[in-house]
Amino acid sequence: MKRKIGLVAAATAALVVLAGCAATPPAADESADGQNITMWVMGGDTPEALRDFLKTEYADATGGTLTIEQQDWADALSKLTTALPDAENTPDVTEIGNTWSPTFTSVGAFSDISDMYEELGGDKLLPSFVEVGAVDGANYALPYYFGSRYIFYRKDIWAAAGLSVPTTLEEFNTAAASLKTAGQSGFYIGGEDWRNGVSWIFANGGELAVKDGDTWKSSLSSDETIAGLEQLQALYTDASLAPVTEADSTPWVNINNNAASGAPEAATIIAPGWAHWSIGDLTPDPKDSTKTVATWNDDTFGVFVLPGVDGGAAPVFAGGSNIAISAASKNQAGAKELMKIIFSKEYQELLGANGLGPANLDYSSSLGDDQFATALSESAAGSKLTPAAPGWAAVEGSGLLEEFFGKVNGGGDITALAAEYDEKIDALING
Repeated sequence: MKRKIGLVAAATAALVVLAGCAATPPAADESADGQNITMWVMGGDTPEALRDFLKTEYADATGGTLTIEQQDWADALSKLTTALPDAENTPDVTEIGNTWSPTFTSVGAFSDISDMYEELGGDKLLPSFVEVGAVDGANYALPYYFGSRYIFYRKDIWAAAGLSVPTTLEEFNTAAASLKTAGQSGFYIGGEDWRNGVSWIFANGGELAVKDGDTWKSSLSSDETIAGLEQLQALYTDASLAPVTEADSTPWVNINNNAASGAPEAATIIAPGWAHWSIGDLTPDPKDSTKTVATWNDDTFGVFVLPGVDGGAAPVFAGGSNIAISAASKNQAGAKELMKIIFSKEYQELLGANGLGPANLDYSSSLGDDQFATALSESAAGSKLTPAAPGWAAVEGSGLLEEFFGKVNGGGDITALAAEYDEKIDALING
């Protein structure tokens, strides 16, 4: 999600206003009966069937109307920082990127729902997501869904090259490089795609930032992080044809491209688990002949977790979202009723059935027991989040990470770039 520095400045200003308003939340009705509320979801990851379930259940429980509004990730930070302090325009409940949670919770954007924590799942909820939504032991934002990243590959191409599933990161890198041709990426990864690229840092024991006392500091210059970046830079050069300027992308398009002719643009990709719905043999969409649909074919496509340096699963970035009640909402009772529905057994299992890791790990079985569920579970077990720093949303919003990874993958001097961007990130990371 690339953003301009000006947007970050605006967002930071809005967060200051929000912090000033947080101490005096509006009076809230004690009853949810008849309350009409609004929920924001980010992007299209929440399927229509799940949205319809929430609307129906909310109406049945309260007699009120739930309106669900979809926001694009590209401008979500700006919209949240503008709307959340405004009692007249705030969403009552909002999905929020898990990595943004520390910034918003630290300035009082969300209601304290500690008294609901046990009722909503308690210790059964995904711990790392709970942690980034908490401040001083109080809960403000809880997990909504998770989706760890794992590898999707063209089994036919790997087999034709005599390659088997790798067991170490070095074996993966070597195999991916051997599959690169003039028209095919052995491994397709955009140059600015830090959310996937950070896996090589994590696998080598590196971090994006560390806490020193009460202060967060960027750690791009650590020996471990440098080692991961060097490995990533070599992999990018040797295996990928993706543009250096490409950040968040849809790599399944590349692995699907020309799938029917057996000549895709990518032999291997890494993507969140829910991407498997978009991967497969392409055929005309029966509902719209101008579009195609993907049908998974086990003879052509396969999955495996990204292996670690010494085997096992590499620590990948855990994608997904948290969910919270706006502190400025006038409909606190209705918002809490919606949270109960979201964390109900029925809704949690609907998330799993649609390939989204449920917040309550007791319902992980709803993901199924196929190869996708297995890969998701294995990759999630050791997955990591970005630093729980109060200024992390500003770091992401600045575009600095995209710039840094793009320059690294473009062949830049890693040590010099790391020192330069440590300084830039340090100026934002503590809020």
